[in-house]
Amino acid sequence: MKELSIKTELESNSYPGRGIIAGLSEDGKYAVSAYWTMGRSAGSRNRIFVEEGEGIKTQAFDSSLIAGDPSLIIYSAVKVLGKKTIVTNGDQTDTIFDGLKNGLTFEQSLQSRKYEHDAPNYTPRISSVLDIEGKKLKFSLSILKSDSGNPENTLRFTFDYDNPLKGQGRFIHTYMGDGNPLPSFEGEPKLVKIEGSIDSFAENIWKALNAENKVSLFVRFIDIESGKYTTKIFNKNV
Repeated sequence: MKELSIKTELESNSYPGRGIIAGLSEDGKYAVSAYWTMGRSAGSRNRIFVEEGEGIKTQAFDSSLIAGDPSLIIYSAVKVLGKKTIVTNGDQTDTIFDGLKNGLTFEQSLQSRKYEHDAPNYTPRISSVLDIEGKKLKFSLSILKSDSGNPENTLRFTFDYDNPLKGQGRFIHTYMGDGNPLPSFEGEPKLVKIEGSIDSFAENIWKALNAENKVSLFVRFIDIESGKYTTKIFNKNV
């Protein structure tokens, strides 16, 4: 698989939607996680990321603009369970957290869930778990989506990475690009470079995201030895 530049990937796609990157820093010291949100409607753009304990949640920037089902835009995006960091694009964060806590695997935890109920887009649910147990990184990514727009069939794919290489990550996102309805992501997660410090890595992602459609970005570097982490948050609404 060809190693891609995340900057180039994002600059060439005006609407990848919500995206997740998981991987290992260039020096091999840090587990790396990134998650961002984008939006085309006023409701989707009316969000910010805020810290909640060790995690992150979405929050309405202007509560007067909330309309419809808020569960699709207001949720815990990041939760930490021991050595595991869970990052998703929806309230399945809680489903995974509860499942892992009760002895289920990542994949088993998501069997009860499917794509989002936002016809006709049927936005995929994308999820990740980074695990630094034993001072070694392994991670998994998942996507739950409709069958080419057929809501009668949920497609579930899980991708496990047991021994990621330094400076490499895997990138998955919700949409192939803009459209009506929005076309769901296809294929396996893309191989992307993870370069530089948390500051430069986060800045590169934020600047590469479409200026009109980007909403928020979360990036975390987790020290694999100690478990300590550094977090960067960017919000368009400030």
